[in-house]
Amino acid sequence: MPALSTGAGNEPGLYELLAVLPSQLQPHVQSPEDCSFLSNMFGEKSLHSLVKIHEKLQCYEDSSPAPVLQTAETLASDLAEELQNKTLTGDIKELIKLLSKPHIKSLLSVHDIVAQKSYDPELPPLPDDLDDEEDSVKIIRLVKNKEPLGATIKKDEHTGAIIVARIMRGGAADRSGLIHVGDELREVNGIPVDGKKPEEIILILSQSQGAITFKIVPGIKEEPPIKDPKMFVRALFDYEAAEDKAIPCKEAGMSFQRGDILQVMSQDDVTWWQARHHSDTNPRAGLIPSRHFQERRLALRRPPATLPPPQKISSRRSYDEALECAEETEEDSDSGSNLSGQNIVGLRRSFRLSRRDKKTNKSMYECKKSDQYDTADVPTYEEVASYRRQHGARHRLVVLVGPTGVGLNELKRKLLISDPQHFGVTVPHTTRPKRNQETDGVEYHFISKHLFETDIHNNKFIEYGEYKGNYYGTSLDSVRSVLSKNKVCLLDVQPHTIKHLRTAEFKPIVVFVKPPPIDRLRETRKNAKVISGRDDKTSTKAFTEEDFQEMISNAKIMENQYGHLFEKVIVNDDLTAASSELKMALKKVETDTHWVPISWTHS
Repeated sequence: MPALSTGAGNEPGLYELLAVLPSQLQPHVQSPEDCSFLSNMFGEKSLHSLVKIHEKLQCYEDSSPAPVLQTAETLASDLAEELQNKTLTGDIKELIKLLSKPHIKSLLSVHDIVAQKSYDPELPPLPDDLDDEEDSVKIIRLVKNKEPLGATIKKDEHTGAIIVARIMRGGAADRSGLIHVGDELREVNGIPVDGKKPEEIILILSQSQGAITFKIVPGIKEEPPIKDPKMFVRALFDYEAAEDKAIPCKEAGMSFQRGDILQVMSQDDVTWWQARHHSDTNPRAGLIPSRHFQERRLALRRPPATLPPPQKISSRRSYDEALECAEETEEDSDSGSNLSGQNIVGLRRSFRLSRRDKKTNKSMYECKKSDQYDTADVPTYEEVASYRRQHGARHRLVVLVGPTGVGLNELKRKLLISDPQHFGVTVPHTTRPKRNQETDGVEYHFISKHLFETDIHNNKFIEYGEYKGNYYGTSLDSVRSVLSKNKVCLLDVQPHTIKHLRTAEFKPIVVFVKPPPIDRLRETRKNAKVISGRDDKTSTKAFTEEDFQEMISNAKIMENQYGHLFEKVIVNDDLTAASSELKMALKKVETDTHWVPISWTHS
């Protein structure tokens, strides 16, 4: 950039440079917006005023001014007192009135402080009778506002001394760097703490404002330098610190709700971590139960059998019956839409086998020892990292969960109709014979029973079951097939399979669709029909009160047992509103940054 020129013969001042700077920069600015921004910024009156003040102060600094005297406040007081004994003329009255005004007194007081350079706080003098052999002590003065001091204390069981037990990261004590774990507290604001209980000392501190003076005997152990913590976790349970009887200091506790993102600041204590809410601007940490401690006490609280019985679904809602009914009833309702045949039949493959016959129900995996499995059984914290889908990367799998009758199929249908090129569903596998009107790979993938059982053994199925001697199932490869076409795969499963899908490959977002209150259920489902007979597949009946009660009950069971795995909860009160909410949420998944298990970011 060329040198700035003001046209003045002598060296220009900062204020003069500021005045001509916009015109000098104009040839080097490309866009009108930038030019306007610079002109407004450098033309701001407050900036000009600050520069003028700066130049005035610079002049005084260059001349090295010295105060005429350092006791202007005392001189003014003496003058006012002497003038009281004089004949009170108008001028004298006005001068006495001026010298008595609070702001004049404050101005003179500040003048004396600056003149004397008395900026540092005055510490109380050490007592004259201090024993030379007494432990080395530190006199520490901290300024405490309305925030807590940020330290906890305890009483040593052997010596009775009051010891600093914990320093809360980000608190006033931590920021000062003067108080450490293991320091012995002797006095608070000149009050000895010998013989006092920690609760009494905390009361003294809570009632103190402004500067607080501590007399401390430093601990032997020096703390290592604190590294900036980078561990983030998603809370998988609700926690209320005030209601926790085990917490060492309720005032230092931090409450949170399931789903909150927490930054763990310290894991030095095996029982109590220090953490802060990620979105909180307050840097001060609070106490939360550690993962180990929370898992241990949850395991102790849990009775031997806590898992609710499998979700009861009427045998009339068996997989094959629901399929054939859909084939007969959905042909007309979808005529005129531009959905591909594969999407339509795939939509009908909502895998729901009867759960009354436990012999026909099989899970994708046996109960295996794994971190994911343990976390699902005893939900505490899950370490997470921020993740944003890169352009061109595979879409995240969308897993829909909800009780039977809540409308999962209808929501999938809405999404598919809205954009069949963007959304897709899986094609299930079966061992039953292919019918005349069916095409392999469209309605089903038709395979042999031997191959199906081999795939079961190799853990290739997400869900599978047996009905009338034939296997039906949804495979992992069918999900991969949809994702490989750069489509969002919509999959509805039973909630116990979620933890097996939560892998770095699929990075699923789990959406729980729950029913509205029962009054709204009766109103919105009054015209809906369900299959009423095993043999007569065209026979349907309206939802009964028992169906509504069962739907509400099953939704509560799912939310209580698996709610920590749900990233989004949608109440299907109105189908159009619910589908719009779901579509908007899935759009954000594709574009926004989200917190995901940290293991998903390592692949």
